[in-house]
Amino acid sequence: MTMPPQLLELVEEFGEVGPRDRVQLLLELSKELPELPQRYADVAESMEQVYECQSPLFLAVEVEPADAGPERRVHLFFSAPQEAPTTRGFASILRTGLDGEPAADVLGVPDDFYTALGLGPVVSPLRLRGMAAMLARIKSRVRGAVAA
Repeated sequence: MTMPPQLLELVEEFGEVGPRDRVQLLLELSKELPELPQRYADVAESMEQVYECQSPLFLAVEVEPADAGPERRVHLFFSAPQEAPTTRGFASILRTGLDGEPAADVLGVPDDFYTALGLGPVVSPLRLRGMAAMLARIKSRVRGAVAA
């Protein structure tokens, strides 16, 4: 499985613990989701909602301009309510694993990488679908920015 180093490290970390500890790790990651920069203060107007998520989740994807060179980096921003720790945890995994990575590396992440986290037995399929949708939106925005 080809993944950026930070994302691969998270997948390995989840793989090293049992199901109960995976949930705890996900909850801990939910607390690490950074605050939004001021330019995204009006979440509903400035960010894209991922409707597949069970809790309201908004994201923004920025790709460095073409003059930044061949390794244009991707920057991710997420907003999810504190009372939605699973959704926040998924967002934190994607932020930690993909933020600052080259666009080509982000596009190369397998669409189903989240299955390697081993959360299937402890998280509902609807929630996992939300994580898949987040990654799909990120990749779609990166493709669009690179093609422009």
